Amino acid sequence: MDGVTDPINETLLDQWQRDFPVTSRPFDELADALGISTQDVLDRLKMHCQNGRVTRVGATCAPNTVSASTLAALAAPEDRIEEIAAIIGAQPGVNHSYLREDHWNLWFVVTGPDRAHVDATIARIEKQTGRRVLDLRLVRPFNVDLGFSMRGAPAPLSSARQVDITVFQDDDRPLLQALTKGLPLTPTPYADIAATLGRAEADVLARVRALVDAGIVSRLGVIVRHRALGWRANAMVVWDMPHDAITEAGPVLAVQPGITLCYERVIVPGVWPYRLYSMIHARSRQDAFAVLDRVRALPAFQGVPCKPLFSTRCFKQTGAMIDAAAAKETA
Repeated sequence: MDGVTDPINETLLDQWQRDFPVTSRPFDELADALGISTQDVLDRLKMHCQNGRVTRVGATCAPNTVSASTLAALAAPEDRIEEIAAIIGAQPGVNHSYLREDHWNLWFVVTGPDRAHVDATIARIEKQTGRRVLDLRLVRPFNVDLGFSMRGAPAPLSSARQVDITVFQDDDRPLLQALTKGLPLTPTPYADIAATLGRAEADVLARVRALVDAGIVSRLGVIVRHRALGWRANAMVVWDMPHDAITEAGPVLAVQPGITLCYERVIVPGVWPYRLYSMIHARSRQDAFAVLDRVRALPAFQGVPCKPLFSTRCFKQTGAMIDAAAAKETA
C-alpha cells in the first residue's frame, strides 16, 4: 500500500479531500466505502502523513472571517534566503512559506486571531530581517477551495461560498483551532477533541456541523501536499487589472480548468501593481504554461499584463492560527 498508484490509496486521498464525515466514528465510513478495515484506513493515513503526502486530516477556514490573515512578500538577497526564510518560518502564525522566481522571492501567509497579531508578526519580520514586507491583504475571494484530483488534472472547484458569520460562537475558536491543526487519527477523533477541550462529543459534533454548514469551515477533509503528489510546477500568476474589471474577470478565471485558487488583493502603489491572483498547480512547466495560455486567450484577459511566479521551494505548510491561546503557546 506504499504508493498513491495503489487504487485504495488513490481513492482515499481523492474522495475525502472535502465533505469528511462529521460522525462519532468517521473513519468507519471511509472504511466501508473502501472495503477495508477502519484500522487499515488509519494506518494508511498515518503513513501518508509520515511520508509527506498528507499534512493532516482537518479543516481550512474561510479567510478573514473568525480570524485574520494576509499574503506577504519579501525580497531576500540570494545569500540570505536560508536565514530570512528561517526567521519567517519561526514566527507564530506563519503557516505557508515559499520561495518563488521573482525579485520579491519569499512569499508567505501570516495568520492570527486578529489583525493586530498579523500586524505584529509582519513588524517583527521587518525588524529581524531588515527587509521591507509587502502586506497584500485580501479584497475578495473567487475560489479558495484548494484540492487536487488523484485521477487527472486539477478541476475547477466551487467558487467562494457565502459565509454566515452569525453562526459563530466565542467558544468555537478553540474547536476551530483543533480542527485546523488536524483530527487525531483514532477511531473516535471528535470525542478525543471534545475530551481535550472539556466538552461533550455531541456538542462538538453539533458545532462542527454548524460551522461547516455556515461556510466558516470552508473545507473539512484530507489536506494533501501537492508537491509530494506530483504537482511540482506551481505558479502564482498575478494580473495587473483594475478593480472594476476584476468584478467580471475574477469569476471567469476562478472556474478555468487548472486554476486552483483565485482572489483579488490590494496593491502597493509604485511597487506592486497586481490586484488579481491565480494559482496554477501542474505536473510540468509545459502544462502550467498551457493553462496560462488558455487564460490569456479569454476575452477578459487578452492584453492584460501578468507575471507567473513559479515556486521553487516550500519552507513551511501548516494549518492557520485562529485561537489566541495558540498564539501565546507558540510565541
